[in-house]
Amino acid sequence: MAAAKIKKGDSVVVLSGKDKGRTGTVLQVLPKDAKVVVEGVNVATKHRKPTQQNPQGGIERTPAPMAISKVAVADKDGKPTRVRFEVKDGKKVRVAVKSGETIDG
Repeated sequence: MAAAKIKKGDSVVVLSGKDKGRTGTVLQVLPKDAKVVVEGVNVATKHRKPTQQNPQGGIERTPAPMAISKVAVADKDGKPTRVRFEVKDGKKVRVAVKSGETIDG
């Protein structure tokens, strides 16, 4: 398996689709499906019947998984950037291609 270019907790920009241009934090990465769940983006609504756990029922809004290819890591200025790997001090780190800054570590 290849190293993850996008990880949980990363700030990302949506590149295409109905939420194009919006930014959010990655809540979950699903590598087997090549999908990510981003906070406040691609929100699905479900109408829930009242149950014993939720006596009120109503409309439930939850972020749905979206294709990992539709998001890019946000640089410090909030613009999308690609990610490459470099070895610094014997550790493999992620580096933003546009700015050259290390993302983690």
